[in-house]
Amino acid sequence: MTVTSSKPLDLAALDQLTGGAFNAATSGERGARLREWLQSEPTQEQMHEVYRELSSRDKGVAKILKEKLDDIKRAHGQEALANDWAQKAEQMLQAPRLNIADALAWQRDAAKAGAPLSREPLASLKVRLAEVVKGVEDLQHQVMVQREAAVLLAQRIEVLSTKPLIEAQAGHAGLQVDVEQWQNQAHQLTQNKVWPSVDLKYPSQLELARSQLQAVWEGFSAALSLAAQAQADTAAALPSVPVWADEIRRSRHEVVHVVAIAADAPAVTPSPKTVKPKMDPAQRQALREQATAAVTEVLDAVEKEVTEGHGKASSSAAAALRAVLKTHGKHMDTALDARVHEALTAAGELEGWQRWRSDQLRQELVTKAEALLGADKTPAMGGRKLQENLRQLRESWKQTDQGGLPNHGLWKRFDTACNEAYTSVQTWLDQIKQESAAHRAQRVALMEEVKAWTAANAESSDWRGQLRALHQFGERWRNAGHLSEKSFAEMQSQWKALIKAAAARVDAAQKASIERRQAMIAEAKDMSAAPLRVDAVKALQLRWQAEAQAVPLDRKTEQKLWEIFRAPLDEAFQRKGAERQQAETHLSARDRAVIDASKALDAANASGDASKIRAAMVALDAALRGQAQEAAALANGEAPAANAAVAATVGDATSADASTAEQAPAAELAQAVQVEADSDAVEGAATAEPEPATPVPVPKPVKKVVAVRGDDRPGQKKTEAPAGRDGRRDGRPGDRNARAGDRAGDRSSHAGDRGPRSGERGDRFPRGDFADRGERAPRLGDTAFRAQREAMERAEMSLRKLAAQAHGETLTRLMSAWQDRQADALPSAQELGKAINASARQAWTQAVSSQAKAPVATALLRLEMAAEVPTPAEHLSERRALQLQLLTQRNQPGPAETWAQDVAQVLSGPHEANTARRLQNVLKNLLRR
Repeated sequence: MTVTSSKPLDLAALDQLTGGAFNAATSGERGARLREWLQSEPTQEQMHEVYRELSSRDKGVAKILKEKLDDIKRAHGQEALANDWAQKAEQMLQAPRLNIADALAWQRDAAKAGAPLSREPLASLKVRLAEVVKGVEDLQHQVMVQREAAVLLAQRIEVLSTKPLIEAQAGHAGLQVDVEQWQNQAHQLTQNKVWPSVDLKYPSQLELARSQLQAVWEGFSAALSLAAQAQADTAAALPSVPVWADEIRRSRHEVVHVVAIAADAPAVTPSPKTVKPKMDPAQRQALREQATAAVTEVLDAVEKEVTEGHGKASSSAAAALRAVLKTHGKHMDTALDARVHEALTAAGELEGWQRWRSDQLRQELVTKAEALLGADKTPAMGGRKLQENLRQLRESWKQTDQGGLPNHGLWKRFDTACNEAYTSVQTWLDQIKQESAAHRAQRVALMEEVKAWTAANAESSDWRGQLRALHQFGERWRNAGHLSEKSFAEMQSQWKALIKAAAARVDAAQKASIERRQAMIAEAKDMSAAPLRVDAVKALQLRWQAEAQAVPLDRKTEQKLWEIFRAPLDEAFQRKGAERQQAETHLSARDRAVIDASKALDAANASGDASKIRAAMVALDAALRGQAQEAAALANGEAPAANAAVAATVGDATSADASTAEQAPAAELAQAVQVEADSDAVEGAATAEPEPATPVPVPKPVKKVVAVRGDDRPGQKKTEAPAGRDGRRDGRPGDRNARAGDRAGDRSSHAGDRGPRSGERGDRFPRGDFADRGERAPRLGDTAFRAQREAMERAEMSLRKLAAQAHGETLTRLMSAWQDRQADALPSAQELGKAINASARQAWTQAVSSQAKAPVATALLRLEMAAEVPTPAEHLSERRALQLQLLTQRNQPGPAETWAQDVAQVLSGPHEANTARRLQNVLKNLLRR
């Protein structure tokens, strides 16, 4: 019988199970198939079989299975560990009494064992244990508070027993309420659910405090009731409280009777009735209470020191308690004896713990003391700070010695380190002493200098120089260096006396100056009340200035006196100005004309019509120049007085021609005012009568027409134009390039010559002759000037707003006409502005009315170059290429010259949102040029 092996069959089954991992060609492919198989979550037995076969074939791939198996094993181990620690926690929580140390040790030991405390159920169990521990600790703290409260209540009872009987009876009710409240709170503590878990010492302490307080309270209440009975009945026994017993005896006159008997018969032995019994219950109770009071006072001190952790103080307090016990120990009750025993035991334990804690604190102080100096024994800080740190370290060492037993080894190290650091402090102190001595000598020399200066300037009247010298002395004293407080106090008093003596004459002079200024202030007030005289005011101000320059005062006082002096004078001048303004109530004809024109301009401004606003501005300008009155005089046939005077004095033909030339521009101006001014806004500004029956003809001088170079009118004889400066054609009379003789009509007298250098410079008027300027218009009043200026500003603002609004509406209409392909909706040439002529608008009309064609690619780019606006980022490369192309076309017109044709090309294309936005941005700039 042949036995066949099942291993090939097992391998085939495993290979099929793992998705071909055993028959994979490479190790990487085998690992990938194995990971895919592990994602299907096979059983642990299957993974063991695969690992057993694969570990002998490919250890690297088998490592993947090994890690997976280890994770599963670890997870099972953690689950078992978590269950084990969870059972322990449940047992502690369900136990009737929980030990805090066991609860804290559970968390520590579980973490050491590797239990998953951050996962359930251990996380919730940890929180529950922490809550129980916190509850137990809080309850223990409340027990300690109750103990202290019982001690305080006992002290209150003791203090009340030393008071008179009436006060004790008055405070009995409140004290009874407090005792009952304390007993209720203590009972509530014992009823808490975690009360069995508190430390075993706390229930006994609370019970001891309760019994002690109850005993003290019962003794106090019994003594108080006994005192009340003794007070009511003379045969009743006296209370055990000495204060109350003495008070009752005095009320019975027993004490006075005993003293009287002793005075009458000093040698007689007192009666046996007055001798106290040797030991009765009341006396025994008094001794017990006395012992309790004496022991409790020292016992409270011991417990307080133990609670605060003062080891040395608790040792001394324990020694004092033992000394008291020697006297009153046999009279104490059992509860107080147990309390004393516990306090002495706790003090002994604290003494040992305090020694260890004190050594730790001393070690820290030694480390700090050794760190005051560096490795090379140089101080790590300044001298003053080093001194302060040394003082603080020694004070801390003293406090540490008060709380525990001394440690001589650490003290030697600490003292050595402090002494080494103090050498640097001593060096710094020596340096400070030397500097202080130098500063003292400097101040002494300064005081001697002040004495010499005072003697030298005893007769000087230079008050300003003396004040400057005193100020310099004060600055030098303040900057003379540091001194000790004692030395500085001594020298400061001497310095003040010297400075006061040196400044005595200056102070007297300033006081006299203040009196003189006060007199001038009174004089100014009198002058303000009287009619104002400018010469007297100037003389008084000059006196004030002379006084201020002679004797200076401190700035604050001088400024205050000056303001008081100036106030009445300012008031007088203001009153005079107001009177002058009231006197000038009559306005001149020109001011009224300007004010009327300003009101007309405001009315035109309110209408919002640009043409009316411009016409009103022209009328206001004419009123300002006085041309409206001149135009009215010319329209009525009246010659200006200036022209009549010139005609009467000058008889030659040249002056007559000049007079005629002066009249011609005035007549033309009158006509311009009549044409441009609006009759509704500026009525009366120009010469315009309603319907004259017999109009008076205005003489218009015939202007002489002079043909110039370039005049191509038919039949015109070429005449030589008057030569201008440097051979250029002359401009209007008064231009910068015009000759001086052109204003007088003699244009040919200086042909080809630069003319004389003085008196005929070609400016508006000859330098030395102002008679040709004519009579200037009278100066405007303040009201008229402000009215015309504000009206002009408002009008210019309105024109700017209207222009911007009209520009935006024009662009909107243009874009809408392009979008709708409606040529009749295009704005007119006048609306488009001076930058667009009729031919350009016609080209735009044809482009909009025709069918949309393919847009020219470079038209928009040329427009953006002409308007100098940015191009979108996607077209920047095209714009740069076009700029390079235009650089090669030197004789071709640029974008700034052909932008109207480029707009026509854009309008001939289809309307698109991006194209319309770019075109609108371009036209905003181009149409404003």
